[in-house]
Amino acid sequence: MGFLGTKFKFIGLLLGMSVILSCNNDGIVLVHQGKTDYELVYMGSATESQYKSAESLQHYLYLIGGAKLGLVDESSQNPERNKIYIGNISGENLGREEIVIRTEGKHLFIYGGSDRATKYAVYEFLERYLDCRWYAPGAEKIPVSNTIDLPALDFRYHPDITTRTVHSRLFYDNPEFADKQKVTYESFPNYVPSARVHTFHKFLPEEQFYLSNPEYYALRGDKRLPTQLCLTNPDVLAIVKDSVASLFQQYPEAEVLSVSQDDNQQYCQCDNCSRIDQEEGSPSGTMIRFVNEVAADFPDRMISTLAYQYTRRPSKTKPLDNVLITLCSIECDRSAPIAEKCTDFANDLRGWGALTNNIRIWDYTTQFTNFLAPFPNIKTLLPNIQLFRDNNAKWVFEQHSNQPSELFELRSYIMAQLLWNPDQNVDSLLTDFTDGYYGEAGLFVKKYVDEIHSKIQENPDFFLFLYGDPSEAFSSYLSPAMLSEYSKLFDKAENAVANSPELLARVKMARLGVDYAILEACRKELTETYRLLIPNTEGKKIINPLVTTLLDNFRKTCADNNVSLMNEMGFTVTEYLANYMSALEVIRMPNVARGKKVVTITEPKKYADEDPMALTDGALGGSSFYANWLGYEGTDMEVVIDLGKPLAISTISLAFLQVTNHIVFFPSKVGYSGSLDNEHYFNFGTINNPMPLTKESKVNDIQYFKLDFDKRNARYIKVRAKNTQTPYWHHAAGLPSWLFADEIIIN
Repeated sequence: MGFLGTKFKFIGLLLGMSVILSCNNDGIVLVHQGKTDYELVYMGSATESQYKSAESLQHYLYLIGGAKLGLVDESSQNPERNKIYIGNISGENLGREEIVIRTEGKHLFIYGGSDRATKYAVYEFLERYLDCRWYAPGAEKIPVSNTIDLPALDFRYHPDITTRTVHSRLFYDNPEFADKQKVTYESFPNYVPSARVHTFHKFLPEEQFYLSNPEYYALRGDKRLPTQLCLTNPDVLAIVKDSVASLFQQYPEAEVLSVSQDDNQQYCQCDNCSRIDQEEGSPSGTMIRFVNEVAADFPDRMISTLAYQYTRRPSKTKPLDNVLITLCSIECDRSAPIAEKCTDFANDLRGWGALTNNIRIWDYTTQFTNFLAPFPNIKTLLPNIQLFRDNNAKWVFEQHSNQPSELFELRSYIMAQLLWNPDQNVDSLLTDFTDGYYGEAGLFVKKYVDEIHSKIQENPDFFLFLYGDPSEAFSSYLSPAMLSEYSKLFDKAENAVANSPELLARVKMARLGVDYAILEACRKELTETYRLLIPNTEGKKIINPLVTTLLDNFRKTCADNNVSLMNEMGFTVTEYLANYMSALEVIRMPNVARGKKVVTITEPKKYADEDPMALTDGALGGSSFYANWLGYEGTDMEVVIDLGKPLAISTISLAFLQVTNHIVFFPSKVGYSGSLDNEHYFNFGTINNPMPLTKESKVNDIQYFKLDFDKRNARYIKVRAKNTQTPYWHHAAGLPSWLFADEIIIN
């Protein structure tokens, strides 16, 4: 996509001149009136990458100035032509990541310390001096002018962060776009593919070793569990070393392999491991000593390990020079910079920086439980990346959703830009992107971004959590008033580009987060406007037309943009829509329990304000446990609903949530009973879980435990839901499981 521009100087020429001037007082004229006396020169020994870099520059200079420069190697230079040299022609000693853009007399030199750096130098030249922009695959801004006039140049740059990764398929699926934004094509470049992170269970699979050798695994209390490895067991070390050697042999081109804990905090507490951890001042002590022993056997390779959750605090032992510390910021509040609201992490970063030069940051930039939810953390990206840069981090991995999500293109672009140059102005970058990518609608999209980020700052105690839910923000930046304001801004944005189908489609994608938040507000029956049912003129409850419109728009926008996942647990858009339609059916059912008093016999914990009335309030839980679910940890659920008077009923239904990676399981069975006096109960029946928990169970799901029976009078309804215990093979073995329930329907 080309954009007309007028940002290049036009040079006044002496009347009657018959040749093209190639040098002005301060610099050079590459193109004048669509003509040039320059040619592109690449080294005679140029690699394919260097040649393609020269071709890219030739292509864009033609698009900008209308002149196609000749492309020749050193031996074919035309002495009558001025030169643009691509590649390190003079063999200057540069760092591998260093780039140079300079003029010397009439000539222009663009090169780097490696093929990749030379490629980046070409795109930096086009972006910095010719105002080219690449916002997303297929969306670029290439200004057009028949004169390209440059001042004298002497630009050198060595990025402090030398390996830059944004976890976005915009880059993984489009290597050329990744090159333009100077980020990697994959999440773990140069790693052994099957050993990138959380590898303990891969080296010693529970299915293979646990029953015969439980001593290989973590001692928790008085029992060995296959949650982590026992790092002081010599047999474990030998098996891991053997596995590492085998993997490097299998992938000889790989440079890095991860020897790292599994994704839980159930580390070994045996006497030997505990003694070392106490000496080291952190459970990272056993980890670093163990990894050092592995790394010592592979001095020409890099062994990566995690400083994550329980191993995040630095050890006293220094990692070997070929150990890469991957430091993870998963616990941090995203409403403000890490240095302000996550000082423990900042201190740990400084501690590791004092021990090693090999630090890889694993940062998090999306709400993993709700990829499409508005997540106002964009203004924290710059100070966080600067914090990493200033504390010796040469490798930064920004874990975004990978899949299309909230403001996906904008976030991918901004993160890549800041990783390359952490000293840019974020507001300028946002304005540049929104104007360039959304056209006339950019003003309103930018205003939305500014407003939602300003609104969260009004609540300094708000914890913007990676595993949160839009419902947490309904009294803050997603209040009904703000949702209405955001919708108006996007209405204006759509109207501004109504005649451009391409730009309108981009605006609708940007709007998806707000539409999703409103759908969740309606599910929660937030206001008279944001609710699932409204009365019609006859007083009959009908589905809110706003909900119908939003669902239709949501379905179409997701389909048009290949948006398939709602969260990291694999909950799909198709499942979300089906679940929402089920919720509409449920809410339309006659329900004598609606608004009735609920007494909980077992104690709920933390969620839904621990209020048992969440079961009868008409607000339906969503795919996240924050969304109106009443939770019970490590105990069964037992509640009694008082219908107020005896009623003849024949159906009872109650929904339960499953999020297996967060230890939230369906109950093993649910029993319903009734009473007229709240003392003597008769049994209606029991429903066993039709999908018992296994390793293959759906990670994120909602199930209705519905029981039909012969009509019978009852005033009090008792529900007993049996909690499913955490199995030994689960990563949280030894920890209590959760049971979440919402909205009982009785007819």
